[in-house]
Amino acid sequence: MPGLRSMEDPEFQDGLRFAQQAGASGPGQVLSSAMATTQYAITLVGFVVTLAVLSRVLAAVLIAAAVPAFFLERDAARREASALRGITHAQRRQFFYASLMSGITAAKEIRLFGLGDFFRDRMLDELGEVQRTSTKADRRVLSANAGLASISAAVAAGGILWAVSAAAAGRLTVGDLAVLVAALAAASGALGAIITSAGMMYQALLMFDSYRQILAAAPDLSMPSQPTPICPLQRGIEIEDVWFRYGSDKPWILRGVSCAIPRGQAVALVGHNGAGKSTLVKLLCRFYDPERGRITWDGVDLRDIHPAELRDRISAVFQDYMCYELTAAENIALGDLSIASEDDLLQTAARQAGIHETVAMLPKGYQTLLTRSFFDRADKENPETGVVLSGGQWQRVALARAFLRGSRDLMIMDEPSSGLDAEAEHDLHERLTRSRRGRTTVLISHRLSTIREADHIMVLSDGAISEQGSHDVLMARSGIYARLFSLQARGYTAELVTDGAGNG
Repeated sequence: MPGLRSMEDPEFQDGLRFAQQAGASGPGQVLSSAMATTQYAITLVGFVVTLAVLSRVLAAVLIAAAVPAFFLERDAARREASALRGITHAQRRQFFYASLMSGITAAKEIRLFGLGDFFRDRMLDELGEVQRTSTKADRRVLSANAGLASISAAVAAGGILWAVSAAAAGRLTVGDLAVLVAALAAASGALGAIITSAGMMYQALLMFDSYRQILAAAPDLSMPSQPTPICPLQRGIEIEDVWFRYGSDKPWILRGVSCAIPRGQAVALVGHNGAGKSTLVKLLCRFYDPERGRITWDGVDLRDIHPAELRDRISAVFQDYMCYELTAAENIALGDLSIASEDDLLQTAARQAGIHETVAMLPKGYQTLLTRSFFDRADKENPETGVVLSGGQWQRVALARAFLRGSRDLMIMDEPSSGLDAEAEHDLHERLTRSRRGRTTVLISHRLSTIREADHIMVLSDGAISEQGSHDVLMARSGIYARLFSLQARGYTAELVTDGAGNG
C-alpha cells in the first residue's frame, strides 16, 4: 500500500487485523487438521472393512450417516469464521483502550484527568461485545456437535440392536458380535474425528483467505505500468486546478488549487486550521492522488512517477513527527538508511538541528536508547539505560532526520518549530534560513514570524488560495495574511509594553 487511504479506512484495518490473526494461526491449523484427518482416515478404513465383512449394509449406513454430519460441521465452521471476522472491529477497539491504559503515551492525562475507570469501562464494553458474539458462535458449534453426536449415537444404537438380534438368530457368533461392536465404536469415533478435523481445516482455510485477500489487494494509488524516470528538479513543481477530499461522502478539502513552487525558492503555506495545508503536503508526497487536476514535477504528472522514486527526492519533517523507541543515532539515521553508518553525517545533521550537544551528553551519547519502555540488551541489568527527551528535543531529532536527507530536491517543513520555546525557535529559524538558501522548500507554520522571509507566501482559505505574494505585498494588501500577522505581532508588542512598564 504505497498511499495512506487504506491505512485510514476502518474496514481495511479490520481486514488487516483479521488477516494477521489468520496468517499467524491458519497454516499451522490447516497442517495439524490435515494430519489428524489422514490419521483418522487410515483408522476408519480398517474398521469399515471389518464392518463390511460382517455387514455391508451397516457399513454403508455408517458412511451415509456421515454426509449430513459433514454438512452440519461445514456450516458451523463457516458461521464460526464469519463470527470471528465480525468481532474484529470490537477487538481492535478493546486493544486500543487496553494500550491506552498500559502505555506511556496517554499515561499523564489518564492519571491527571482520572480517566482510568472511563477507559476500563469502554474496554470492558468492547470485550463484552466480543464475548457475546463468541458465545453465539459457540452455541451454534455446540448445536452442530449435538447433531453430530445424535447421528453417531443413532447409527451406533441401531447397529448394536441389529447385531444383537442377528446373534440371537444365530447369524452372528458371539465373537462376531464382539468384533462388530468394537469396530462400530471405533469407526464411529474415527468418522466423527475426521468430520471435526475437516471442519477445523475448512474454518482455518476460510480465515486464511482473508490473509490472501490482503496480499492480493490492489494498491491504494494508481501505479504506472511504465513509470517515467524522475530527474533532479530543474524548473519546479506545478499544482494545477487540484481538488481533493478524503472520501466521496466527505467535504472538499482542496477546491481548485493552482500554484507553483519554483526550483530554489522557499514557498510558505498559511491559513487557519483545516484550510488544507497539510493535505496539500500529502499530495506533494503522493500519499494521495488528487480527484481532479494534477501535480507535476518539471512537467511530469506525479501519477506517472513511481512513488518510491518521487519520495526519494523529498525530505520532510511532519507536524506529527515520530518518536522512535530506538537509539539517538538510529532515530536520526532513519532519515537515510543508505548512510546510517556514517557517524560524521549523523552528527552534522544533529548540529544543523541544534541537538548534537544534547545527544553527545547522554549516558551513551548517540547510542543511548530514547525510551524507558525497553532496555539495552547489552546492559539490561541497568534500569537507567534509556532516556526520555522533552518535546522540543524530540522535534530537533526529527529535524535532524530530515536534514540527513539534505541532498534531496524538495524540503517540506510542516510546523518545524511548534514545540520549541521562543529562544529555541529563533535559533532554529536562523538555521532553517541558512539551510534552505537556494533550495526548494515548502514551509507551513502558524507562527508567521518564521515565514516572513519566504520567497513566496500563499494563503489557503476554505480549500482555495485566497492570497499570494511576498510578505511586503501581502501586508500592503491588508487581507487575511496581514490581519493574522498583525494579530500575532500585536500580542508580542503588548507583552513587550507590559514587561517594559513593569520594569520601569
